[in-house]
Amino acid sequence: MHAMVLKIGGSILEKLPDSFYEMIVELKNAGICEPVIVHGGGPEINRLLQQLEVNSPFVDGLRVTTKEVLDVAEMVMSGSINKRIVTNLQKAGGTAVGTSGVDHSLLKASPLDPTGELGYVGEVANVNDEWLKVIINHGGIPVISPIGIDESGQRYNINGDMAAAAVAQSLKGKLALISDIPGVMETIDGKQVVHTQLTKQQIEAKIMSGVIHGGMIPKIRSALNSLSAGASESVILNGLTPADLKNYIEGKEAGTKVMTDKEAHHV
Repeated sequence: MHAMVLKIGGSILEKLPDSFYEMIVELKNAGICEPVIVHGGGPEINRLLQQLEVNSPFVDGLRVTTKEVLDVAEMVMSGSINKRIVTNLQKAGGTAVGTSGVDHSLLKASPLDPTGELGYVGEVANVNDEWLKVIINHGGIPVISPIGIDESGQRYNINGDMAAAAVAQSLKGKLALISDIPGVMETIDGKQVVHTQLTKQQIEAKIMSGVIHGGMIPKIRSALNSLSAGASESVILNGLTPADLKNYIEGKEAGTKVMTDKEAHHV
């Protein structure tokens, strides 16, 4: 199975053209890859929290999640956003199945921060990939909301990039983090350039210098972590130009490919 896990960030969801969903369905129908979608929902969660006057600060790009914030995050992501993506894929002619990490214990979670400072923020301890394979083998495109659950039934909000990395590892597939920018960008000699590939060493240096900052930090770290734990490859791609996805799958230059220092020596 050539699994291709696509993480769609909340910031880009409202901007994605119909052609993006059509491209995913086309790749599935042509047997080029088996797409699996993991999505976020940050901006919509923020809007609802503001309406409800619920405070929700961030620490290192991760949302501090109280029980109240968790309920809102689940409602937005597993409810409206998940079904919107499923609808868009089906409008494009695909068969999509919306699921959350809670369903069938798809994303078995544990607390990310043992000190409790982040609240109900989890990390993925295990992925029930058998459930995903059932959906895929019956012609479906899984669409996953990153709310996880532990043995006791406690739910956790999981960073979408981290959840996508765990799913890619589990399926031994490639991971594409879909963004609204062409990749990791830097201003060099007054010009904006996109880094076509970055190693772990280069990434750490760019985080230290502030070139990579904010929400891009968990994104790029997830791309790296997915490699060290078994994903075959990871890349940050621009979803606003769907051809980038096709170009990447066909081995052409697109986005920012993230690689281990060892891999870079073979390039």
